[in-house]
Amino acid sequence: MAQAQIPQAGTEVPGDAHAADIGFPPFATETFAGQIIWLAITFVVLYTLLSKLVLPRLTGIIENRREIIAKDLDDAAAMKTRAEEAGVAYEKALAEARGRAQALAQETRGKLAAESDAKRKALEADLGSRLAEAEGTITAKKNEAMSHVRGIAAETASAIVERITGQAPAPQAVEAALDRTKV
Repeated sequence: MAQAQIPQAGTEVPGDAHAADIGFPPFATETFAGQIIWLAITFVVLYTLLSKLVLPRLTGIIENRREIIAKDLDDAAAMKTRAEEAGVAYEKALAEARGRAQALAQETRGKLAAESDAKRKALEADLGSRLAEAEGTITAKKNEAMSHVRGIAAETASAIVERITGQAPAPQAVEAALDRTKV
């Protein structure tokens, strides 16, 4: 394999022997003084542009940004303080609401207990009056029944004597016998 030779492209111009000696143009000593002058002029122009136009704008932007950040931090601190105050106020309001709710619950419990006691007392009074009435009725019925006991005893004694003897006893004799057995 044979490699083909590619001619190198260069700055050489055929027939110009002096062009081959130049080398890298910025290092040419003939143009070195002009290059230094243009470097100085360019440096001064760029330094002037940067120091008079670009750097003040950048400084202004940085200062403006610093002021905005400081203002935002102050606003955040103020908002944090307000949030903490709101939290304290919320906790205070919540505690007051709990206290009111407990007082209201206690008051309601007291009212309900009083109503319950009043109803219980009314019911007890009603039951007491009914009991007294029932006892009065029982006593009356008992007295009425006891008033009939003598008659029932007389009839029973007469019936027993008649059954045993076959003859009915005299009512006066039965009454006399009942009077003797009275205790």
